[in-house]
Amino acid sequence: MTQVEINGSDTETLHLFHLDLPPEAVERFTTMAGTGEWPLKYALGATALRPAFVETLRIGDLGPMPLSRYLAEAHNLPEKTLAADRATLDALTGHVVILPPQAFDNTSQRLSPAAPLSHVGAYGAHPAPGRGAPLRSDAARGQLAQGTPDTSGRGGSTLLKLLLAGLGVLILLVVLLALR
Repeated sequence: MTQVEINGSDTETLHLFHLDLPPEAVERFTTMAGTGEWPLKYALGATALRPAFVETLRIGDLGPMPLSRYLAEAHNLPEKTLAADRATLDALTGHVVILPPQAFDNTSQRLSPAAPLSHVGAYGAHPAPGRGAPLRSDAARGQLAQGTPDTSGRGGSTLLKLLLAGLGVLILLVVLLALR
């Protein structure tokens, strides 16, 4: 069983699923019923899914345009992101379900797609840059005033302590006056 990890803070990755259903059953499967029943969400194993961001596409509606080109143009995916899967994408027939990151409602979750869905791939709009070498300049290191920082965890601001104590006394006076 394929499992797909969804990172709730990811704003770049689009997930593509092939839907193996007869055309007459697609709408009922992919549309949330008025009762809240939603076969697509159940088949994905999703805990959170936003209907407004779910795109169901009949590949035949693209005409001569291949699916890879549609994904690149409609979802702003770089061609190089799709290059490795181009043949697979362009050979798909029937329907696909396209889930941009917004579809998951910023919720980290593990999908377990089950029939009639199969996960085709995950495609990022802009791959994250690699981690560079650490900065080594004095400016990157920063400077500490008068030696080492206070690591006692007690806080070092006497003024803040006095302000909090004064606020406590003021609240106490207001409560006492209100009770008279």
